[in-house]
Amino acid sequence: MATSFVKRVLGPVQLLSEAHVRVLLEQDAFAETFVPRSKVLEYLDRVTLDAPPEPLITPSGYVVGSALDLLPRLSPMSIQTVVTSTPYWAMRIYDDMIPSRWADGEFCAYGMEQTPEGFIRHSVEMLHNLRPAMRETGSVWWNLGDTYSTRTQIRSNAAEALRAMQGKDSKGWRDHACRRYSAGHSYLKDGEQSLIPSRIAERASRIGYYVKSMIAWVKTASLPEPQQSRVSRNIETIMHLSLQRTPEFHRDIYHELAPELGGRTSWETGKLSDSWILPTSSGRGGHGAQFPLALPGRCIALSSSPGDMVLDPFMGSGTTALAAEALNRKWLGFDVSETYAAYAEGRLNQQALLSSIQEVDN
Repeated sequence: MATSFVKRVLGPVQLLSEAHVRVLLEQDAFAETFVPRSKVLEYLDRVTLDAPPEPLITPSGYVVGSALDLLPRLSPMSIQTVVTSTPYWAMRIYDDMIPSRWADGEFCAYGMEQTPEGFIRHSVEMLHNLRPAMRETGSVWWNLGDTYSTRTQIRSNAAEALRAMQGKDSKGWRDHACRRYSAGHSYLKDGEQSLIPSRIAERASRIGYYVKSMIAWVKTASLPEPQQSRVSRNIETIMHLSLQRTPEFHRDIYHELAPELGGRTSWETGKLSDSWILPTSSGRGGHGAQFPLALPGRCIALSSSPGDMVLDPFMGSGTTALAAEALNRKWLGFDVSETYAAYAEGRLNQQALLSSIQEVDN
């Protein structure tokens, strides 16, 4: 619950009792964030008894582990900018996926929830755990793709999906170990768009974030879709969240940076708007769903200064770290996959080698 909501209902209360919480839950204005209404008191009793997490010793670099476990261990007000692209709900099987126990009681890997409602709750729980580590002037840039509520297989990469669209996959829905159902949701009908980014943004506002923008990342290339009843998708959403109304923001950097690092591209106008036309990444050699360097580069440059700390809680192949280093920022990244960590280390070492060669040549 946002502090502003609590104050409007109860006035200036220093410590909430169970009776106070029940009053808040009875308000028509109360809406779910990351714990269902029926489980809020149980959750509060549990976290009150939990021991505080051990502080994160590593001040920077790549840490292999679950973001759900690592975010509460960050130092308070240590992060200026967060840039991340999380797993999308029921879209892809990633290497080394590890199940977690969530506040709503579900036990699953992030992105492999039974329903989109579960994914929405878990995303907001991540944002809740992140808040204490954010500076007051900081920004969160959260890249999300939406999903349709359809019964389908969950594959490991885009190449597998493309082969299936071409009729080259003989396996049926029941033959796949991981598959998505289209029934059992509290609000979705079969074939309906889930509206996941907007639902997460709405709940982020309820826990105290400012929703500054919902940016459409217009991709210059996307997979074909075998459908006849709707338009094809060509965008993903980047939520820009902050803790205050006026976070640090360097608007002019859009015209000063090279396009490769997030400056204006040849497809874009002179106006920095909520429509970003950026190229996609091939993802070859590593993470199958990495975003282009220009995306984290733009986000980092807009919302931080040299020397600031940048966090990517789903670091994957290390693109955010590459952008941070190119822009002279410190960085910290989490990922459950040792495979991706090793690949990211190779990319960072290669960039460091190229930079040292350029310095010698100059």
